[in-house]
Amino acid sequence: MKVGDLVKLRSMHRRQEERAGLVVELLDKKVWRTDTMGKNVDWNKAETEPHAKVLVGEKYLTIPVSELKVIGE
Repeated sequence: MKVGDLVKLRSMHRRQEERAGLVVELLDKKVWRTDTMGKNVDWNKAETEPHAKVLVGEKYLTIPVSELKVIGE
């Protein structure tokens, strides 16, 4: 994945329509995944993951790369 790629965002639930966006920046951020790491957040235990800043409509969203799928370059 690189800046300028067109990506599809994974839906968080079935009722949410599929969305696409444009990658404008790549960065590393920490993320706490409650499904595997539990409810009590400890940022010292969280590892950084690659994220993409994605332009969706008129909004910028910062999303883990693992939650995106490239649909056009």
